[in-house]
Amino acid sequence: MGEVTRETKVLRNYKDTVSRMLFREPENALSLYNALNGTSYTDASQITFNMLDNAIYMGMQNDISFLIMNEVNLYEHQSTYNLNMPLRDLFYVAELLQVYVKDQSLYSSKLIKLPTPHFVVFYNGGESKPERRILKLSEAFEVPTDDPELELRVTILNINPEMNEDLKEKCPVLKQYTQYVEQVRCNSMNMSLEQKGSVRTQKRNVRTQKKSAKTRLNPLFYLAEN
Repeated sequence: MGEVTRETKVLRNYKDTVSRMLFREPENALSLYNALNGTSYTDASQITFNMLDNAIYMGMQNDISFLIMNEVNLYEHQSTYNLNMPLRDLFYVAELLQVYVKDQSLYSSKLIKLPTPHFVVFYNGGESKPERRILKLSEAFEVPTDDPELELRVTILNINPEMNEDLKEKCPVLKQYTQYVEQVRCNSMNMSLEQKGSVRTQKRNVRTQKKSAKTRLNPLFYLAEN
């Protein structure tokens, strides 16, 4: 049982690595932003990635965080349904905003303008979940209130097969990534315990494929099929 659990974790981490590799490319991040917001921006140089340097150390690693048109977008791909995402994103965006205003005085009478935040999780796990769900920070409050004085909303989008297909059509990279994830899942289900050792080799191979994956997705499907 321990071996199966460990290899499942390897597969999950492998998928996470690929999602970060793909969507930390400005063109792919812009395509995903356009698909989510119904926009048609074409200049990827407008994307400014702003992941926190100390996020991994603090346990708040985020897949994608970028600024565009005075909006800060935090996107994350997950194979585990996490109901604590509003709290996690609250910690992350608080750190992010501190960096954003570090050269300004919070005691000034002038209002400090902030980028508008958006929080999205792309769910690709094996459990059956709704196509779309909004998580609210206030749902975690010990004392429920109809008018919370502190709120943060996270949109969870299920990107498994037959879920949010319109979004995938608008963002070809997302569509191909979900096909890749499904292929990896199918392969892992068909593996015997002896065959699972090849997952370690796949994980090593992805490091050598990073450069080529930046310009084309074919190597991803090659890795998923082998």
